[in-house]
Amino acid sequence: MDFKDAIMQLSEKIGKQKDTVATEEATKTAFILPMINTLGYDVFDPTEVIPEMDCDLVKSKGEKIDYAIMKDGEPIMLIECKDSKQNLDLHSTQLQKYFVASKSRFGVLTNGIEWRFYTDIDKQNIMDEKPFLVINMLDLANEDVEQLKKFHKSYYNESEIFSTANELKYMTEIKSILQKEIPNPSSSFVEHFVRQVYSGRVYPSVIEQFTPFVKKAFSTVINDIIQDRLNSAIKNEEQQAEITSQDDKAEEEDNGIVTTQEELDAFEIVKAILAEKYDVSEVCYKDFKTYFLIYYCREQYWWICRLSLKQYSKSIIFPDKEHSGNYERVKLSNINELYNLKDKLWEAMRLQVERKKK
Repeated sequence: MDFKDAIMQLSEKIGKQKDTVATEEATKTAFILPMINTLGYDVFDPTEVIPEMDCDLVKSKGEKIDYAIMKDGEPIMLIECKDSKQNLDLHSTQLQKYFVASKSRFGVLTNGIEWRFYTDIDKQNIMDEKPFLVINMLDLANEDVEQLKKFHKSYYNESEIFSTANELKYMTEIKSILQKEIPNPSSSFVEHFVRQVYSGRVYPSVIEQFTPFVKKAFSTVINDIIQDRLNSAIKNEEQQAEITSQDDKAEEEDNGIVTTQEELDAFEIVKAILAEKYDVSEVCYKDFKTYFLIYYCREQYWWICRLSLKQYSKSIIFPDKEHSGNYERVKLSNINELYNLKDKLWEAMRLQVERKKK
């Protein structure tokens, strides 16, 4: 399993268990230690992970960080943990004290769901007040996974992360400003644009007049960008569909295709899972030389999953809801593991039902 698959699997687990994990110790066990393990560190090896490491400047042994990630005998990342229901805004001060007392360049404050990464961009050895990276395990983007990967034991490079942190910190702050200003622009924000397009004197009444113009202009620009991306994605998917269609025709001409009992059994399992939420009367299959396709509404373009059931290598591929072509592949030991993928199959079916309606 590659890093992205492992992170996404952990994300799914957190989503399912978040309502039942109520204490800090339970949060550590269920969410935080699995994350440390996913980052490539052995939680049972004290040369890699030290729980309750002393971080007290006056050596009174009263201040301890929950976990310290180690490299070459020195801490490289401090992790302060709170329970999954805690608001992290109330707890950064404690991590700041630990950061000053250690040689670590990175501090992490987490409740297992939200992970806030800090460093010392503003003043050396003093932890910044604001994190340079915030990851929500219930709302992961591809970029989040790539940023987390930099903290993996195999890819860790302190100078590279610090360089990225500088950019991420200010990008995050600018993004936060825009998220507040675009839906409800302040007078100073509106004035910036007014002075570039309006030749008269800028009175408060002028600012008030231009406020809805600025708001509408931003909305139009954002919608145009989204539409351009959608058009591009649709075009790419149509091209992919045409290529797939050509491949399918070539496959059909190959009379050496044999549909196995295992493929038929897998089809029945998928139908049974989908039947819990959907009408499966129009769910069909087609066997090709390299994969077994399960699709919706007798249209192969609306495919739900592709199965590859070779003797020593089994997997299932799900369609990409963002039309980017980055299909998700999950390895299988046997077809019974399909029952563990109900949520993914339901989501894939939902996508095709929605596409049919458009």
